[in-house]
Amino acid sequence: MKRILLILAILLTAITCLDAQKTKQNYVIGFYNLENLFDTYDDPVKNDAEFLPDGANRWTEAKYRKKLSNMAHVIAEMAKSNKRFHTILGVSEIENRLVLEDLVCEPEIASANYQIVHYESPDRRGVDVALLYRPDQFTLLDSESIPFTFEKGVEYADTDTAYFRTRDILMVHGLLADEEFAFYVCHLPSRVGGKGGNLRSRGAQIAYEHAMKMMEKHPDIKIVVMGDMNDNPTDESMAVCLHGKEKIEDVTPTDFYSPYLSMLKAGYGSLCYQGTWSIYDLELVNYNLAAAPKGGLRIQPVTNNKKKWYDGVIFKRPWLTTQEGQYAGYPFRTFSNGAFVGGYSDHYPTYIVVGK
Repeated sequence: MKRILLILAILLTAITCLDAQKTKQNYVIGFYNLENLFDTYDDPVKNDAEFLPDGANRWTEAKYRKKLSNMAHVIAEMAKSNKRFHTILGVSEIENRLVLEDLVCEPEIASANYQIVHYESPDRRGVDVALLYRPDQFTLLDSESIPFTFEKGVEYADTDTAYFRTRDILMVHGLLADEEFAFYVCHLPSRVGGKGGNLRSRGAQIAYEHAMKMMEKHPDIKIVVMGDMNDNPTDESMAVCLHGKEKIEDVTPTDFYSPYLSMLKAGYGSLCYQGTWSIYDLELVNYNLAAAPKGGLRIQPVTNNKKKWYDGVIFKRPWLTTQEGQYAGYPFRTFSNGAFVGGYSDHYPTYIVVGK
């Protein structure tokens, strides 16, 4: 009799655990550099000459539609992997709102009903950042485009600050599962020519200072800073200016947890340049999200490699990767050596998962 009761107790526990897993709600929050998602129309205030039908890239309607289909396919495949579409997806290297309206209508992702938050920014390349969100899971309260400004009294080497223009930082504020969130989407200044280190540090500082002010106004708010940082999580902009910490136990209320820092040390990468892998595509979370008490949304372990769990994902698949030639093993991009090859992006997308 005791044995029967024990078996029944074990079965009841197992059923309860299964039910809990079924009812547990996780939310995917990620970022993807879409690598020059331009339309085919000439915009006189944008630097889009290369991406016109008669431009250097011969950017035809067919190529544009192929690019849209590719971007949608990546988002859809991530949804298959996670059994759900992203709740929040930050994007960069998009020309305007139109290309996002075309993207979210692509058949593979139309059912997600993504809504768009986008502002035109003064970037001289003509590209912006934006955020896609699922309105059935996230309630938009307000948003803001935060301009890139220079700190008084600081020298910015090799930079004509009067002429310099880059992407604004996008802040989106709202409710996720009745909890208050703020998302910052960044595309920090380029590394072209080995320059811009202090510019990226300044960009990170701008995001950090705004986030701290948000936390003063909303003490319980949970914050995710994401984007193409053009820096690794070990670089000054992320580790010092954004206060990114490798371990949750080291995060204080004025720090951010940087889940990709340990992944970089373990050899992961989201892009490759001259044979060196880096992780520029990041999500960092504040103390309230990293160390939330039981019952609240917090970041979850999602990548298991050799019995070690990580709290971030780099979505790398063979079909997203160049399989042969000079760039074998690199992300499979749209153009290679000036030729249209029909790939996806020179960056892999990344994401985190939050849940209770």
